[in-house]
Amino acid sequence: MGDKKTVKKKKKTNPNLRLIKNGDVEEPKKKKRRIRKGEERTEKIRFGRTKRVGILLTVFLSFLLVLGGGYFYIINNYKVTTVHVDGSIHYTNEEIMEMVMGGRFGDNSLFLSLKYRDKGIEGVPFVETMDVDIEAKDTIRITVYEKALAGYVRYLGRYVYFDKDGIVVETSMEETAGIPQVTGLSFDHVILHEPLPVDKPELFDEILNITQQLAKYSLTADRIYFDSAYEVTLYFGEAKIALGENEDIDEKIMKLQYILPDLLGKSGTLDMREYSEDTKTYSFEQD
Repeated sequence: MGDKKTVKKKKKTNPNLRLIKNGDVEEPKKKKRRIRKGEERTEKIRFGRTKRVGILLTVFLSFLLVLGGGYFYIINNYKVTTVHVDGSIHYTNEEIMEMVMGGRFGDNSLFLSLKYRDKGIEGVPFVETMDVDIEAKDTIRITVYEKALAGYVRYLGRYVYFDKDGIVVETSMEETAGIPQVTGLSFDHVILHEPLPVDKPELFDEILNITQQLAKYSLTADRIYFDSAYEVTLYFGEAKIALGENEDIDEKIMKLQYILPDLLGKSGTLDMREYSEDTKTYSFEQD
């Protein structure tokens, strides 16, 4: 018989087995962390937000820088250095400027142009309204429109000012230069914005005409006096001018402008009650 070859079956080796020699220490196997899709998305979102915050911060700081630069430019280049005040009689120019330019940024022409755009200043005693015009970056003009005052009366220690219709427009503790005092009128009360309760309201037309004629010839009477018969006398210091009834008042005052300079400093009465175009002289009776 022929020789038979012996064939050994090879055992299959488990591929997951590892040979560890004596003395070797097996290191624990590190598990790989599996990153889930949600976690990866979260990390990306966090990175995006940080970047956006940085951009917004940069934009905000740039805006502040531009804003600050614009602020200093406006403050330095629109500062008012010249002010013109027109039409103010009752108030000084300094008082008008304080009314218009008082408060923060009151000396800035750009601020004033926005503050008083399309509107005047009202609610000021003795003033109808005030307009503010910006003529240049450093120049403004304030135009004052005062109330038309015909005269004033004294009542309970106050100066009561009335207009051409006898309407009480203001009361004050101070006398206003250039406004004549009217005496001889009888009334028992005064109400603001209502007519003076006198017996003869048409006197106010006469008072207005007298003040207008005086202003026409640059004359300023200290006082306009009406007696019981409503005949009028003008006071210029110690000199009195008896004009009489409400006749030829315009012509009398026109002549008075030439006579009055000779009466200043004198005390007495100039009688102009009898007027005619041919009259060239009037009697003056000294006190």
